[in-house]
Amino acid sequence: MGNLSYWSVILLYVVIIGAFYLIAIRPQKKKEREHQSLVNALEIGDSVLTSSGFYGVVIDIVNDDVVIVEFGSNKNCRIPMQKGAIVEVEKDEA
Repeated sequence: MGNLSYWSVILLYVVIIGAFYLIAIRPQKKKEREHQSLVNALEIGDSVLTSSGFYGVVIDIVNDDVVIVEFGSNKNCRIPMQKGAIVEVEKDEA
């Protein structure tokens, strides 16, 4: 009879770990994949929203991790930033 209780405890742990995976880990990984595809599709001229809440326009793509974003209407504020700091992209329609 003692053997049965060990298996039920192991089964309970498996169910809890499976539920945790379905509730927490899987949706987070999906969100990361969506963000990565969004960032990989960045092009010069796209309007972006940064994680700090600033809107700007991509004016140059330096490498796989860094873009230069221009902020403001006077065209004087150009800041290099990581692509990971971009949370939203609106494609240039021109």
